[in-house]
Amino acid sequence: MLAVYDWLVLGLVCRWIWRCPRSTMLAHYNAQVGAHHLDLGPGTGWFLDNCRFPTPAPSITLVDLSDVALATAAKRIARYRPATRGADVFKPLNLGATQFDSVGLNLLLHCLPGSFQQKAVVFDHVTPYLGANGRVFGSTILGIDKRHTVISSALVRRLNGSDSFDNAADRVEDLARELEARFTEVRIARAGVICLFSARHPRPAAPAQGGPGTLR
Repeated sequence: MLAVYDWLVLGLVCRWIWRCPRSTMLAHYNAQVGAHHLDLGPGTGWFLDNCRFPTPAPSITLVDLSDVALATAAKRIARYRPATRGADVFKPLNLGATQFDSVGLNLLLHCLPGSFQQKAVVFDHVTPYLGANGRVFGSTILGIDKRHTVISSALVRRLNGSDSFDNAADRVEDLARELEARFTEVRIARAGVICLFSARHPRPAAPAQGGPGTLR
């Protein structure tokens, strides 16, 4: 799939079925990406290869559960000498004391299992690694949206049936709620049935039950 991903998924499906050209996602990427960047689920590395970093020598860390995906993306952007970490984003990340200007989750959430409430644990796992003005951003294909066509709805059902996607119940309102519960600044836009989002300034952790001032 990685061999045909760029032209089939990013080139054709995103433009004509999801109705969000990759140029639109790339523009969103360019507006958010920082000099010290963490990328979860980098795919083939197309966005990292084509985006405009604010420095000619960015520091990039790639995280994915698939060694093949990591190797593919890392080879594509070898000029930046990225670090790679094999990890499950549903579990706490072990990235040491590193702080990032940006964390990318491009075309990732619709592949993760569960509702947005369950998927949002990914935001909790990257928040400790955000710098003072760091931001989380990305894009995801919505399962429920009035912009769906007969063709895009049918493709969503097929991809959910094949376990490639788990987004049949994903709505933009639910994603917004999870982001706003965690960040004070959230921006969401839609192009076709793809949601483009960014968030920064994490909210303080809520006190745990059982005692005032105890952080969970």
